[in-house]
Amino acid sequence: MSISQENKSADDVCPDCGAVVVAGAAGCLKLFEEILAREFSDYRYGKLHRLTVDSYSLQHPDAYMRSGKSFAAHLTGMYAGIESEDPLGLNQVVQKWLSANPKIEKPVHIPEERGLVTITYVYDAVDAEDHIKRVREWAEDVWRAWSAHHDLAKHFIEVATSETKKA
Repeated sequence: MSISQENKSADDVCPDCGAVVVAGAAGCLKLFEEILAREFSDYRYGKLHRLTVDSYSLQHPDAYMRSGKSFAAHLTGMYAGIESEDPLGLNQVVQKWLSANPKIEKPVHIPEERGLVTITYVYDAVDAEDHIKRVREWAEDVWRAWSAHHDLAKHFIEVATSETKKA
């Protein structure tokens, strides 16, 4: 599905993440859906499923981070997956907080460059172990691209932790 740099046309580049893939944005989404299917059908591939979803969402914010709530969910999900020793527990705290529908403003400015690694890198994994390694590398690259928002992710987590302790 991915194509070489020499054979690409403007229609073969995803405008959100820059992936060079047949049919551009539509092709990029198709790769994402195929990876999700792989992760759901074989537990060995799904170990970092949340990082897959959050990485793709952070690279495609117009489609997956339309509201302040979805923005906070994906940004904190990425923080949990990269920075936390207990990503599942941290994500559960954030989800509980978000289920109370807090008022969250989505930032006006988001990174234009959202990482150099794209879904095509994960798609080309040769087996489950390689898939997990590639998801981790992709997520770390995307997280670096969003470095201006790391403090905001920490703030959301602090608020979520504080609010859920009160409840």
